[in-house]
Amino acid sequence: MSKYYVTTPIYYPSGKFHIGTAYTTVLADMLKRLKVMQGYDSLMLTGVDEHGQKIEDKAKEANMSPKEYVDIQADAAKKLWKTMKIDNDIFMRTTDEYHERAVQEIFERFLKQGDIYKGEYEGWYCKPCESYFTETQLVDGKCPDCGREVKKMKEEAYFFNMKKYADRLLEFYNSHPDFIKPEYRKTEMINNFIKLGLEDLCVTRTSFDWGIKVKSDPKHVIYVWLDALTNYITALGYLSDDDSMFKKYWPADLHIVGKDIARFHLIYWPIFLMALDLPLPKTIFVHNWIMMKDGKMSKSKGNVIYPEQLIERYGLDATKYFLIREVPSSQDGLFSPEEFVQRYNYDLCNDLSNLLNRTISMVNKYFEGKVPEYNGIKNDVDEDLEKASKDVIESYNREINNFEFANSLKEVWNYISRTNKYIDETSPWALAKDEENIEKLKSCIYHLVANLREIAILIRPLMKDTSDNMLRQLGMGSNVNWDTLKEYKNIKNIKVIEKGEPIFMRLKEEEEVEAIKNMMKQ
Repeated sequence: MSKYYVTTPIYYPSGKFHIGTAYTTVLADMLKRLKVMQGYDSLMLTGVDEHGQKIEDKAKEANMSPKEYVDIQADAAKKLWKTMKIDNDIFMRTTDEYHERAVQEIFERFLKQGDIYKGEYEGWYCKPCESYFTETQLVDGKCPDCGREVKKMKEEAYFFNMKKYADRLLEFYNSHPDFIKPEYRKTEMINNFIKLGLEDLCVTRTSFDWGIKVKSDPKHVIYVWLDALTNYITALGYLSDDDSMFKKYWPADLHIVGKDIARFHLIYWPIFLMALDLPLPKTIFVHNWIMMKDGKMSKSKGNVIYPEQLIERYGLDATKYFLIREVPSSQDGLFSPEEFVQRYNYDLCNDLSNLLNRTISMVNKYFEGKVPEYNGIKNDVDEDLEKASKDVIESYNREINNFEFANSLKEVWNYISRTNKYIDETSPWALAKDEENIEKLKSCIYHLVANLREIAILIRPLMKDTSDNMLRQLGMGSNVNWDTLKEYKNIKNIKVIEKGEPIFMRLKEEEEVEAIKNMMKQ
């Protein structure tokens, strides 16, 4: 059985996660579920990044110890992923002892190899990003990543010799075209960092205490990004007494990261792995952000929306559908209350829910709830629909493999629209009036049910509850996998429920837009 290891970044635990943060995890969960359906031995990792000056300061503000603070935040993260039914196999915490021991050993190995040396750091530091920058990297004198103020820092520190690996990293980029997706992110890394000359990376601090201590020099705390990035291998048991999972699942098939942390994952992380003489991940996919009309989400702007708020009012699957549908790979997505309500009403209610309801109603009306078997009687419309069935599976897989996740859903909804159109083209209500057309009517109803089963399977990795509901109403078990899609003509002995149940109810647009706007002010 083939393996598939997908990861999200481990998140800085600063309170509630907004929908932009949740996007990464929903996407990883969707892929993990898809690979399981396709027969892979799949593993998913997420978690929290718990060290650094930011955490220490937040804990002081809350009159807690750093450990007390991160324990609360980790529990909140776990609760959110449970609410969102995220099927992660590992929840990583960088305060776990096995991780801390491995990071210390990795640091000492780098030191022994000459990859790390002691010096004095003087430069610009962005506390929110836990990042150091040179004068030339600043943008208008501010952090190039988040735009916040930076502070001049000077302290004794250890440095990682990035220059030593720059040419090797560039060579790897060029010889592994699938390593960075989308392609333009590679160009950004080369032009903005590598060609300008990689600066050696400061990898320890002495001005705060909350972090993993350098074993051979305990007054130094290991830089949070060296600490955090290694979680992808320590979580699998790297440098532990039991590294069987590491041997089985590494290298990762896919890291999914947001564009704000692209540099750390596309430059620092590969270089650390090279220094450890370990294989690099097969692909790192860098996604864009979900923006608001007035820019990034910010509590000060009053434009933050949290997944729990949307889930409570509109359901989990509607929330996840919107998240993935609205973020194209090539640009930032946009969240607006109006767009959310329209997607709900048109895509989920008008297109999908109505198609299911109409079909179940006709099966009950014309065949007492029993789905006719495939009879091979086809006209041009049926031929076209069966071709569309094959095409949607191919296009869905193509878009997923190209990391165009929004487009993969667009292809499914095009298929839903095509199936709705099929009802108008075949007019089953007219066929039912003439006994001579009974076989044509059977063929029509069969095709509708077969299409709905396909749709339930295609949306299953993202919208499992909706998929289960659809299959239940169609009288089918939910024990389906990707191979079920090959059985288009093999639906037998199926009886739908007696009365269809709407899976999505139409919203009052003005009322719900106002409700979401109020959520954003809380």
